[in-house]
Amino acid sequence: MYKVLSIEDDDFMVTELRRALPVPRYDLHIARSGREGMAAAVSITFDVITLDRMLPDIDGLKVLTAIRGIGMSTPVLVISSMSDTDDRVQGLRAGGDDYLTKPCALDEVQARVDALLRRGNSQRGQTTLNTNGIELDLVRRTASYHGQPFSLQPTEFRVLEFMMRHSGQVLTRTMIFEGVWGCRFDPGTNLIDVHVGRLRKKVEQTCGISMFKTIRGAGYMLEDGE
Repeated sequence: MYKVLSIEDDDFMVTELRRALPVPRYDLHIARSGREGMAAAVSITFDVITLDRMLPDIDGLKVLTAIRGIGMSTPVLVISSMSDTDDRVQGLRAGGDDYLTKPCALDEVQARVDALLRRGNSQRGQTTLNTNGIELDLVRRTASYHGQPFSLQPTEFRVLEFMMRHSGQVLTRTMIFEGVWGCRFDPGTNLIDVHVGRLRKKVEQTCGISMFKTIRGAGYMLEDGE
């Protein structure tokens, strides 16, 4: 049985989700607000989360940013009536793995959830990360570029690991800090800029690739530098 958390306040949509994700295959938990959803997400391990954008207390994207900020990698399917291209892009950039617009067919909801379940299962037990020719061995805590080892300090390794896990996403300084250090970010510190700057310089000098992109006014993104 797969545990699914649906952060959704609309009664009709809750009924539809229960029909789309029935027992015994799915164990569906409903959270009726953003804060309730965040509390459930950090207290129970779920296989997939479905998330509405328009919640009664806070924007669903703030929920998504918060759970990604603490390093939670649970696949998230955003299901929203906000269907403009910009809305979909915002949802994916905030850390959503997929975006489905309302109204939606029950079969499609189930198919999207199942696709995320397959993706999540393939990532469980993952011992290496690969991006742009760089491989991190998560067991030995070593790094290599096209098979050639190079040295990273422990903090550099953790920062690069976090950014590789979220490759292609815009990561705020708060997300990086809380994801790597696991505590509340102090906006007055330049710690993130210092560590990312050192890591960028080391990767460029050692590997000869540029993959750290500064997003003005937002933070950083790890992109394909080859």
